[in-house]
Amino acid sequence: MAFQEEDLDEVESTHLRSLTAAEAEGDERAVEAALRPRTLDEVVGQVRVRDQLGLVLEAARRRGRAPDHVLLSGPPGLGKTTLAMIIASEMGAPLRLTSGPAITHAGDLAAILSGLNEGDVLFVDEIHRMSRPAEEMLYMAMEDFRVDVVIGKGPGATAIPLDIPPFTLVGATTRAGLLPGPLRDRFGFTAHLEFYEPDELDLIVQRSARLLEVDAAADGTAEIASRSRGTPRIANRLLRRVRDYAQVRADGVVTVAVARSALDLYEVDQLGLDRLDRAVIDVLCRRFGGGPVGVSTLAVAVGEERETVEEVAEPFLVRNGFLARTPRGRVATPAAWQHLGLTPPPAERDATLFEE
Repeated sequence: MAFQEEDLDEVESTHLRSLTAAEAEGDERAVEAALRPRTLDEVVGQVRVRDQLGLVLEAARRRGRAPDHVLLSGPPGLGKTTLAMIIASEMGAPLRLTSGPAITHAGDLAAILSGLNEGDVLFVDEIHRMSRPAEEMLYMAMEDFRVDVVIGKGPGATAIPLDIPPFTLVGATTRAGLLPGPLRDRFGFTAHLEFYEPDELDLIVQRSARLLEVDAAADGTAEIASRSRGTPRIANRLLRRVRDYAQVRADGVVTVAVARSALDLYEVDQLGLDRLDRAVIDVLCRRFGGGPVGVSTLAVAVGEERETVEEVAEPFLVRNGFLARTPRGRVATPAAWQHLGLTPPPAERDATLFEE
């Protein structure tokens, strides 16, 4: 159901009150939460996922039952947690939040499940990092709404069946390939969130600017959107930093010139590459002749953990054609050399020099 104009004004007014309280307390996480859309109608982008999820929820409402379990996958910052909150809000149900790494034993999961009420939405972030015993317990809970709690050890152990009220599990993962097949198959609806287009991010930045009461010109929000790596979370973070710059070093208005100066100060270049991204391709080109070089060696060279390079910098660099992953290691593409203003070496070089 579409919002009327007065409904949108009321929603933004509510968001503004939440933001004002969060900023007064200096709570960055609360500010981010207050910028989240609260309904599917407020969500910008992800049109296919939004339409499909809307059908799932409306059908569940008409049947008077809890929706099927939902699996959301995709890179960080694209709105998986937001969609979980929206699912609970649209169904008028409480949302229980936990994460895969926090569920280390089957007993941890049993305690969470036993506390659910009928129709509750259970959100498990990074569900692929859940322990194997907990995963196996979750299979039965998702399918039969029942778990077997084992009391005791050895030959005297006893399994006590525990019925669970019908609930909806919303799982979020950045690495869907790590989920075992039996767990994936138990989700009734799966969705993969894609990176946002610049025009979609521009709408998100404009909305956030209104909620934050930032005086922003159209070209200023477009500049922020173009450097946000296709990710709403990054767009909102950059908007707040540009707002700070505009208030301290300009007249408070976010114009394209102010946005460029602010983002240059925060080391976010025209294509959205930040300090770590540039460090990776700079080391790869200048120190290792463009590669191939192993990711562990690359991480040591830039002074970061392997996981940081592999999960934070590398996906963006590969997606934008600056880095290639090969069996021998990471290789800088011609675009990386060009972005750094360097000339690539001759094609013939010892490709095994920097292998791990």
